Amino acid sequence: MAILAGKAVVITGAGQGLGRAFATHAASHGAAVVINDVDEPLAKQVADLITLKGGRAVVSGGSVADPEQAEAMVDTCTAAFGRIDGLVNNAGIRYQAAIGVDDPRLMRELIEVNVLGTLYCTNAAVQSMRRGSIVNLGSVAMVGQPTALAYSASKGAVASITAGAANELHERGIRVNAVCPVAWTRMAAADTKAVPSGSPETIAPLVTYLLSDRAAKITGQLIRFANGRLHVMGQTSPKEPVVERADWDVEAIAEVFERQLVPEDPAWVRWGR
Repeated sequence: MAILAGKAVVITGAGQGLGRAFATHAASHGAAVVINDVDEPLAKQVADLITLKGGRAVVSGGSVADPEQAEAMVDTCTAAFGRIDGLVNNAGIRYQAAIGVDDPRLMRELIEVNVLGTLYCTNAAVQSMRRGSIVNLGSVAMVGQPTALAYSASKGAVASITAGAANELHERGIRVNAVCPVAWTRMAAADTKAVPSGSPETIAPLVTYLLSDRAAKITGQLIRFANGRLHVMGQTSPKEPVVERADWDVEAIAEVFERQLVPEDPAWVRWGR
């Protein structure tokens, strides 16, 4: 039996790139899919492709930055397929700009789509989802990338949303994970320092797996999938040693940092710029 047989899934930003790959792959493994995109004709092309191959798909246009549109996507899913079992918060934007010359209007738009869109869609989905899986789109950019401050901030927020929602929804049987992929898409091309990499189709099997019951024990994880390498990323946590004193002054703090809390290279150095 197909791994997603009987499941209904909403995928945002699915008109092209990663979202299109996630939608077609999920449908090929039995899922009924709601294709969301701000470009509704593109979304319809993907839905038509799925139905032409014998799958089930419907379109729900509109921006994830509009909470009413987020609710409409879920309503479309339950009306068309009688249920919602999965949500892929894929919709997102990015651009490059140096700190100090960034455009506040673009900052706001990016946060509204990448962060509020993820919150709005998650909030809407869990109202109707009895059990299931939510997959967010994270990024290693969350550790900080030059000329991408707003985007990095948004992906840091997505990591927090993933951890918080996984914790809160665990008892309801709803799993929440984030995929941090590397694939050559239109968004990746907006990163002037990005190196061409694999196609969006190489990432899709991971998302299909996370949507399936085979991943029933996987929740609250940031999962890196890049250039044939798959691994779970560490969440923020205390690092040993934890130094305790009754009294602290500047000299004591300086001494501890110089002798005991020797920092390793920051994450943006370890992961590369």
